[in-house]
Amino acid sequence: MALRTKSHDMGMHTERLSGRTQQRFFEPDAEENFTYPGAYDVDFNKRAEFDAAKLTPTEINHKIRELLSKGNGTIVLKNPGAKHGVAVGILNKLNLIIEGSLGYFGVGLIDGPNVRIKGRVGWSCAENMLAGTVIVEKNAGSTFGAAIRGGDLVCMGDVGARMGIDMKGGTIIVGGRAGAFCGFMMQRGRMVILGDAGKNLGDSMYDGTIYVGGKIEELGVDAVPGEMTELDCQWLERKLKLYGLKAPKGVKNMTKIVAGRQLWNYDNLEPSEKKLIL
Repeated sequence: MALRTKSHDMGMHTERLSGRTQQRFFEPDAEENFTYPGAYDVDFNKRAEFDAAKLTPTEINHKIRELLSKGNGTIVLKNPGAKHGVAVGILNKLNLIIEGSLGYFGVGLIDGPNVRIKGRVGWSCAENMLAGTVIVEKNAGSTFGAAIRGGDLVCMGDVGARMGIDMKGGTIIVGGRAGAFCGFMMQRGRMVILGDAGKNLGDSMYDGTIYVGGKIEELGVDAVPGEMTELDCQWLERKLKLYGLKAPKGVKNMTKIVAGRQLWNYDNLEPSEKKLIL
């Protein structure tokens, strides 16, 4: 009951959903119900390395799956060469270490792996991520974490525009600055920006929470300041500690942004009311 109360106080159950409710129940020992068909049983202590310098993105992805099929739970990918579409669609437990930078759409559509990228990433890194962790040690391009649904996505450096666009869950953390339109049409989840945020932050956000440690250039439509609570501070302290990060002025001095909820019933508003919102 205590956990349920905390989640409500943090605004994690503010959305009222309609339609049929699906409830599925599994036996605790029915492991096959919690894994994807064709998922591999891996040993994290079993380690493999390969050089991707002369491989195409398709060949790199096939190589990762080949090593997974042999039970390797830790894979080191060397010399990725900023290629596009690398390490996508991994639906398996895995420790993946990428020694270098990725191009566009890196580690997208993943569910489960823990990934550390020792370089930069291009546009749309971790798009549609479902679960796991992705840590980028340098900077990230635009649309970082687009439509993310779960897990932790962390960039130690700066991030471009439209980070977390259409975000549906999970957590995105940025150690530096973020560009314009971050959190655009955000629906659920938590976004933490330790540096400054660009224009139109949280524009048209439906739900979720954005925390900013630096200056906000401009809030977007229907994004409004929220009240920082003790629960917010506790959550931020725990989450940032996991990745060795700290708020520049302390978590208590961060700015909290939430949805104003004026667009929730936009289609039902009179024309004069629409003018007030726009």
